[in-house]
Amino acid sequence: MQVSSLNEVKIYSLSAGRSLPEWLSDRKKRALQKKDVDIRRRIELIQDFEMPTISTKIKVSRDGQYIMAVGTYKPRVRCFDTYQLSQKFERCLDSEVVTFEILSDDYSKIVFLQCGRFVEFHSQHGHYYKTRIPKFGRDFSYHYPSCDLYFVGASSEVYRLNLEQGRFLNSLQTEASESNACDINPVHFLFAMGTAEGKVECWDPRTRNRVGLLDCALSSVTADTEIEGLPSISALKFDGALNMAVGTSTGQVLLYDLRSSNPLIVKDHHYGLPIKSIQFHHQLDLIISADSRIIKMWNKDTGKIFTSMEPEHDINDVCLYPNSGMLMTANEAPKMNIYYIPVLGPAPKWCSFLDNLTEELEENPESTVYDDYKFVTRKDLENLGLAHLIGSSLLRAYMHGFFMDIRLYHKAKMMANPFAYEEYRREKIRQKIEETRAQRVQLKKLPKVNKELALKLIEEEGEEQQLSKKRKQKNLPSLLKDDRFKVMFENPDFQVDEQSEEFRLLNPLVSKISEKRKRKLKILEELEAQGQEEEEEPEGKASDAESSESSDDEKGWVEEVRKQRKLLRQEEKLKRQERLKEDQQTLLKPQFFEIKEGEEFRSFKDSAKKQKLMKKTLEDRLKLEEKLGTLNVSDTTVGSKQATFKLKKSEQQRKQQEAEKRHRQERKTLRRSASHLKSRRGRGRLFH
Repeated sequence: MQVSSLNEVKIYSLSAGRSLPEWLSDRKKRALQKKDVDIRRRIELIQDFEMPTISTKIKVSRDGQYIMAVGTYKPRVRCFDTYQLSQKFERCLDSEVVTFEILSDDYSKIVFLQCGRFVEFHSQHGHYYKTRIPKFGRDFSYHYPSCDLYFVGASSEVYRLNLEQGRFLNSLQTEASESNACDINPVHFLFAMGTAEGKVECWDPRTRNRVGLLDCALSSVTADTEIEGLPSISALKFDGALNMAVGTSTGQVLLYDLRSSNPLIVKDHHYGLPIKSIQFHHQLDLIISADSRIIKMWNKDTGKIFTSMEPEHDINDVCLYPNSGMLMTANEAPKMNIYYIPVLGPAPKWCSFLDNLTEELEENPESTVYDDYKFVTRKDLENLGLAHLIGSSLLRAYMHGFFMDIRLYHKAKMMANPFAYEEYRREKIRQKIEETRAQRVQLKKLPKVNKELALKLIEEEGEEQQLSKKRKQKNLPSLLKDDRFKVMFENPDFQVDEQSEEFRLLNPLVSKISEKRKRKLKILEELEAQGQEEEEEPEGKASDAESSESSDDEKGWVEEVRKQRKLLRQEEKLKRQERLKEDQQTLLKPQFFEIKEGEEFRSFKDSAKKQKLMKKTLEDRLKLEEKLGTLNVSDTTVGSKQATFKLKKSEQQRKQQEAEKRHRQERKTLRRSASHLKSRRGRGRLFH
């Protein structure tokens, strides 16, 4: 039995596990059950609850004793007795069954609509009568007050067959070209049919007149939905006197109140597949809708998802056992699935032991979900070279990744890295050897990774332990023994790179801090040994000595930093020389560039100047801009610096400004010459 959980709702798959072939004898079946543990532990709720190839429809009789299913191949119907937990009878048919209806409380009256336009009636002993309708049928409903069968299909007419008189009555003429589904309300017996144009027509059987028309195709299209064509009606179901659920061929479920033409809620399955079945669960106010890929349970008031199930094979029909938490499905596979959901209701009377079994499983929970699958992300698929499988049946989308078969994952990993298993095996052997060595008497041994850091921590830990013993304080936990930092001394990825620039510049500072700590600890030990004498002169001497030592240490540290910087500069020079040699050896090929329309060609000097300017430091660039006058740096009253920039002008603006300056200078010269002439004329008149 397989257990899965979604939204904290436990779902028990009672049909999970291997099934034995039919052609095996009872003796061989018993032998296999003794040998194979999986076969012995499986739960076979109903014996041989399967079809030869596929099952298309499944229903439960009104008394709850019989479960009937139809399938192929050859076309047949099987009846299972729940009181005996086995098959009661099997009948083969002439053609495949489109749908069927149980008219009586038990299996004594059954009607089959077959794909060859045949309508076949069966009684308790077997085949009773067979007739034919004019067009291919797709669905039918039974009107109990008048004993009429209403057939809809590839025609604009709804054919009526009266079972009391044994003859066809006048058909109902509709506006639809074809009809896919129909249902009759159990309270007021209103007949509703879903058309291929995405409309629902409601008819009154008493007057044989149409009383209502709903356009579901337009209502199903919302802002979030994406559809390729006109949605048609694929499923129809009444709930009580006023509610009706409609399923479309594009994967939407619409819930209507018959008093309104607008849907109360529109639920999208987001798969774009036709809705196959709609069921109502009245205790929890749920709607169970199913397409060929998923079964969704959601609240009919809010539309919030309660839980969902994705079987391995495509779904053809869903049947909810009345007044219980059991769910059965007809699939594109021989085995018909049985699910038990304790939240929906108790187990049926004929399998009440399921309640005790599930309670025991809940007391001892085990993580058995997806044992045969591996969760991979999109990046993992790219590394394995399986990104082309996205969207296929081999990958099942879940959250931020996909589930794939564990066998396929192992095969792909072996092809991507054939020596991965050998490395894994060596690592496991090494861990086992280290575990056995850990049981022996161990000496103080440094780890393989970050030995210098571990040695430093051990020395500091020893010094702190000595001080804590003297002061009678509790020892602090060691980093070497802390599980949070264990990987730092085991995984080679955490090895400190001593040749890096950061480490070489910071190492003098780190070593200096450790030396200071050691000296301070020695001074404290000496003070404690002397009895902590409180005299001023020795304290002064100690402070002078400490200050002199600290100044010497600081000088030494500065010298070490300078040495490291010199070494780094030399290394950078060598790298540059190597790059220059490589550049000289490489042959440069001429490149041609196309100038865009509306732009003038300029020399390559501008780009070279820009590259040289970008290589300069920020300080040099600021000085250059300050000389050119585009930058002005000034001190403020608060003590901070204020920098003002002037935007660089383009060549056209610069030429325009130069022309304006020339024009102004010419006008100034003209004005001066004019004023000079006027003054000379005035002087001549005075002399005359």
